Amino acid sequence: MMSSSASRQAPRRTAAELLELLASMRFAVSLLVFICLASIVGTVLVQNQPSNNYVNQFGAFWYQVFETFSLYHVYNAWWFLLIMAFLVTSTTLCLVRTAPKMVRDMRSFRQNVRENSLRAFHHRAEFASAQAPEAMAGAAAGLLRQKGYAVRTRTDGEAVLVAAKTGSGNRLGYIFAHTAIVVICLGGLLDSELPIRLQIWLAGKQPLFDNMAIADVPPSGRLGVGNPSFRANILVPEGGQTRSAIVMVDDGALVQPLPFTLGLKKFIVEYYSTGMPRLFASEVEVTDPETGEHFPATIKVNEPLRYKGVTVYQSSFDDGGSTLELTGYTLRGTQSASFPVEGKVGESAKLVAEAAGGNDALKDLTVEFSGFRPINVENFAAARVGAAAPKALREHVASVTGSAARPGQNEDFRNVGPSVQYKLRDASGQAREFHNYMLPVEVDGVPVLLTGVRDNPDQDFRYVRIPADAEDSPREFLALRAALQDPQARALAARRFAMGNRQAAGGGADEVLTGQLQASAERALETFANGGLQSIARFLEGSVAAGEQQRAADVVVKLLGGAVAGLRSVARERAGLPPVPASGPQAEAAHAWNQAAVAALSDLFLYPAPVLLGLKDFHHVQASIFQMSRTPGKNAVYLGCLLLILGVFSMFYIRERRVWLWIKPGGPGAQALMAMTSQRRTMDFNQEFEQLKADMSALPPHHQG
Repeated sequence: MMSSSASRQAPRRTAAELLELLASMRFAVSLLVFICLASIVGTVLVQNQPSNNYVNQFGAFWYQVFETFSLYHVYNAWWFLLIMAFLVTSTTLCLVRTAPKMVRDMRSFRQNVRENSLRAFHHRAEFASAQAPEAMAGAAAGLLRQKGYAVRTRTDGEAVLVAAKTGSGNRLGYIFAHTAIVVICLGGLLDSELPIRLQIWLAGKQPLFDNMAIADVPPSGRLGVGNPSFRANILVPEGGQTRSAIVMVDDGALVQPLPFTLGLKKFIVEYYSTGMPRLFASEVEVTDPETGEHFPATIKVNEPLRYKGVTVYQSSFDDGGSTLELTGYTLRGTQSASFPVEGKVGESAKLVAEAAGGNDALKDLTVEFSGFRPINVENFAAARVGAAAPKALREHVASVTGSAARPGQNEDFRNVGPSVQYKLRDASGQAREFHNYMLPVEVDGVPVLLTGVRDNPDQDFRYVRIPADAEDSPREFLALRAALQDPQARALAARRFAMGNRQAAGGGADEVLTGQLQASAERALETFANGGLQSIARFLEGSVAAGEQQRAADVVVKLLGGAVAGLRSVARERAGLPPVPASGPQAEAAHAWNQAAVAALSDLFLYPAPVLLGLKDFHHVQASIFQMSRTPGKNAVYLGCLLLILGVFSMFYIRERRVWLWIKPGGPGAQALMAMTSQRRTMDFNQEFEQLKADMSALPPHHQG
C-alpha cells in the first residue's frame, strides 16, 4: 500500500515541480534571453528573401545549415513561436500566482504587528506625550493624512496601533509590466504567420510553388476571406483591378481573397531634377461586392487606405506589362543581320533563327522580358565588362583608346532615358540577365549605347559601351564587328593602312617596309579578331621579353588603331556609306569613335550572348505594388505598450512607504513607538523619515485629531 501511494505521489510531485519551474521568474528571463538572441540574428541576417539569394551569398552548405534552423525567417520559425508561447504561458502563470497576493498586500495595512516587531525596524523613533493614547493616536493619524497617507487605527487593550501606507500603486507596476508582456506577445503572435501556419498544419492549406493563374488555384491554396490576420502583396496595373492578394509562406504562396475589389485608375509619380522618384501615389477605386457601392481613394506613402479591417499601403511601383518593340542584332559570324522582336514585360518570346538569316547561334534561345523603365538615373563610373589583359596594357589601352575601363570617369549620376531588362535562356535552362538602354549616352565625347550583363541578381551589371552611328544605332559598329571576322576585309584594311602610311610619307617609303607594315597590321587584326585586347596581351606576353612589353604594347596599340580605322572604311563602303573625312572636326570625332570601337570590340568577346536587343519603341504601362494587411493584434500591442509604460513608471517613480505607531499609556500621558519602512531605502526616504519624526515630536500636547 505504501509503495502504491508513493507511486501515485511521484507524478504529482513532478507535475508540481514542472509547474513551479514554468511559473518561475528565472524561466521567463531565460526565454527572454533566447528571444533577444533570435532577434539579433533576425536583425543581422536579412529576412524573407528568395532562397537563391541566400545560396548565392552563403553557398549551398551554409544555406542548408541556416535553413535547418529557419534563420531566414526567424520571427515565424516554429521554435521562435514555441518560445513565445512558453513565454506567454510562463508569464501568465507567474502573474496568476503572484498578482492576487500583491493585491491583498496593497490593500492590507498590516495591523497585526506588535511592539517588539517595530523595535526591530532600522528606522524607528520614540515619543512621549501628555495626551492620552487615544488623543495622541488621533493627532498622529491627522498628521499622516495631511502627508497623503491612508490610515487605519486599531485598539489592542490599552494600546492603540496607527497603521498608515502610501504608494501602494508601486505593486501595480509589477502587474502592469507582466500583463504588458503577455498582451504584447499575444498581439505579436496574432499578427505573425501563426494563424496561417495553423491553417497549413491543421486545415490542409498547401502553399503553391508553381506559377499559375489565380483562377486556377485550388481551394487548398486559398485562404478564407475572414482570415483573422495576414500580410500580403499585390501588383495592379493601370486599368486593372483585383480582389485577391498573395501571401508568401517560405518559398511558396497562398492566395488571400479580399473583402473588396481594388482597381487602379492612375499611377502618379513625380521626380527630382536628377530623375530620382520624389513622390508616387495611386488613384484607386474600391468596390464593395456585397452592396455594389464604390468610391475613389488616393493611396500615398504613409497615407494608407483602410476599409473593412484591411489596410492598403503604397509599397512600390513596377511595370504593368508594357509592350516593347526591339531590334535584334547578331553578334556572331561575318554577317551583320538585324531582325524585329516584339514582346511584353512579364512574358517571353522565342528568338527565330530564320529571322536573322538562319543564324544557328540563336537556336533554342528564349528571351524573357523582366523589366522596363522610362527613366533611369545611373552611375557608370566603373561599369563595364572587365578585360583580362595585364594591368599595364589595360591602363595603356584605356589612356590611348578611351576605353570604358578608365578609372575615375563619369562619376556623376545622370538620367540616361528608357531601358529594357531581359533574360536570355538557352535550351539547358541557363540564363543571364541583360540591361540595355534605348538612347546613347555621351562618354568621353562619344555617344555610346550601354548594354549591361550579369550572371545572377546579386551582381551589378557590367556594361559594354557600343559607339552609336549618326542614326543613334549600333549598326555601323556591328558592321565593323562583322568585317573584323572576315579575313578578306582584314586583308583589305591592312593593305589600305599600309598604303596610307606610304602616301603620308610622300610615297618614298620602301615597298619592303610597306609590305612588312601590311603584314603586321593584318596579324594585329587577326589576333584582335580572335580575342580582343586580351588576345593581344597574351601574344605579347608569350613573344616579347618582359622589359620590352610596354614599348611593344605602345606600338601594337597604335598599329591596331590605324588598322581598325582602315577596317571601318571597308565596312562603310560595303554598307554604301560615304568615307570618313580625313581632316577637320569630323575627322577628330571619327578618331574618338574608332577609339571607343576598339574598346567595345574587345569587350564583346566577354559579352556572353550571340545577339543584342536594342529598344526601338514602347507603350508604357505603370503598375502599383500594394501591401495589404489585417492586423487585429495591433491594438493589443498598443495596449501592451501603454501598460508597459504605466508599469515601468509605477515601479520606478512610485515608492511604497509604511508607518506604524504603537501608542500605550506611560507616565503622565502616553508613550509612542514609531517605525517606518520602504522597498527602497534611498536618501529621499531617510530625509522623509527625519522630517516625519520631527513633525511627530512637534505635535501639540492637547491636539485633537
